[in-house]
Amino acid sequence: MSGTQKALYLTARAGQWVVGEAPIPRPGPKDVLVKVVSAALNPIDWKLVDSPFSSIIQSYPFISGTDGAGIVEDVGVDVTTLVKGDKIVFQGYFVNELATFQQYCLVPAAITAKIPDNISFDEAASVPLGLATVVLALYNQDPKSDKTLRFTPPWAEGGTSQFAGKPAFIIGGSSSVGQYAIQIAKLANFSPIITTASPHNTTLLASLGATHILDRALPTSTILSKLPALAAGKPLEFVYDAISLADTQALAYQAASPGGAVVLVLPEVIPEELKKSKGGDGVRVSGVFGNVHHPDNRRCGEEMYARLTGWLEKGIIKPNRVEVLPNGLAGIPDGLARLEAFKVSGMKLIARPQETP
Repeated sequence: MSGTQKALYLTARAGQWVVGEAPIPRPGPKDVLVKVVSAALNPIDWKLVDSPFSSIIQSYPFISGTDGAGIVEDVGVDVTTLVKGDKIVFQGYFVNELATFQQYCLVPAAITAKIPDNISFDEAASVPLGLATVVLALYNQDPKSDKTLRFTPPWAEGGTSQFAGKPAFIIGGSSSVGQYAIQIAKLANFSPIITTASPHNTTLLASLGATHILDRALPTSTILSKLPALAAGKPLEFVYDAISLADTQALAYQAASPGGAVVLVLPEVIPEELKKSKGGDGVRVSGVFGNVHHPDNRRCGEEMYARLTGWLEKGIIKPNRVEVLPNGLAGIPDGLARLEAFKVSGMKLIARPQETP
């Protein structure tokens, strides 16, 4: 397939989002060309405009988008697992040909999963980045990665018993990442699973596996005072901060028991005085780079995608609730503005590139 397509470009650092033309890329031997039916928006997309994250961008004009679902249009000569017409879910990357804010993109076949019949394209597109940000943070075993806790994965021996019956605390449970953190904690048999969220998201998070939902508006001191009883007196060995602002990082660190582990999704800003106040109790703090394309993450990403179809089909992993934006790619800038203003809760914004005027 050749020709041009519509794509959403960021024109320059601190520039504007503009719909323009892009060449339709050709798949390499191990790649597939995907007709992007649904692409999800993420906070990283608006942060790329003008922030320290902008350093990821190698050149402009730049196409963003790291969540996608679509139909295989063409396959590389070495691809044997997919054929034209297959419905797949996949993650994009920070290279124009691999990004999802366009009508066609490339993806290595090994990090894709077929979409089961019980999941729509829009729902499937809500999964890749959020799920990867949890799975890679917990289970990546690559020795070159310093952004993982290296827990035993649920697909390996002992992975569903290592933390069985032990409490987990997930900050920001209604965020996309938080919802997948709850579900992975359930898969690993953590119990109880405690989270913070707005009260109106209680029913949603309980359906995903959360056993206790604390109002995120409560003061840190109040949340900390409630945790021991909710954890039934057991040490809190695992805290996942899906928000990772300064106040939630402080909460996460204080909540973790000595010898426990904390995952942050943004750069660490835990005050040194807070660490000293805990007496150097050995709390591990790990970040995460939640993209399966990165070489250090690739093997774990392949393991995750090899199981994703089954997880979705069986309801082990449930997609986010979605809101479809109007006007395809042209609707994305307004959606990103809503994300930046924190006007989206418990919902994933989805664009349909093929509907671009």
